[in-house]
Amino acid sequence: MKETKYRVDWDVIEEIAVLYESQAGWTKELNIISWNGDEPKYDVRWWNPDKTRLGKGFTFTADELSKLKTILDIKLPDDPDRTR
Repeated sequence: MKETKYRVDWDVIEEIAVLYESQAGWTKELNIISWNGDEPKYDVRWWNPDKTRLGKGFTFTADELSKLKTILDIKLPDDPDRTR
């Protein structure tokens, strides 16, 4: 079977937040990204310091992110003693 390589292009439309930074300098970020020129979506993903390489992540439409927020609001109420 012949392996097909797929090129992915991205454009970071808006950097919203850095959620975590590793000792190697990679950051887990929430951004708005346009993938291959498509409609921008919310994206949580690992990035190297100059955003030339990326790691695994999740992409959400605004509707999907809204549903996720609703679920998290229910599952993770504001509780300073929460251990999970």
